[in-house]
Amino acid sequence: MISWQRWMNPIGFIAIGFLAAGTASATDPINQSLFGAAVKGYDVVAYFTEAKPVEGSRDHVYEWQDATWRFSNEEHLAEFKQSPEKYAPQYGGYCAYAVSKGSTAPIDPEAWKIVDGKLYLNYSKDIQAIWEKDIPGYVSKADQNWPKILAGD
Repeated sequence: MISWQRWMNPIGFIAIGFLAAGTASATDPINQSLFGAAVKGYDVVAYFTEAKPVEGSRDHVYEWQDATWRFSNEEHLAEFKQSPEKYAPQYGGYCAYAVSKGSTAPIDPEAWKIVDGKLYLNYSKDIQAIWEKDIPGYVSKADQNWPKILAGD
């Protein structure tokens, strides 16, 4: 019998996350909410300009890669329109740690890090702490896995 304590550790949480990710197709290039919002509606430009997660507004939206991107203000919207690849999170906004393991998982917009000018998101702050122990290694593995995940392999 599996005890709840075993599932209450970070690995247990990521396993639950993988189960919850079942509604998101691994072939979708952008991790979206049920209503199509990328990054759970958070403003991806704010991670770079304000160094914190900021919720986007329905008043400032942009359609890119079949997803709706929300921004907290008109300036962030304009910046994203000019260079979406610069601001969009790696691996379509799926959990960077999960992608390094060959799968996808949802993210917590509060579990983020910019590394070498790229935005990475993780399932939770606990998972992010694991990922941060070997960022270059996990990024290398995720970079290899991402095309296979998109292809459905």
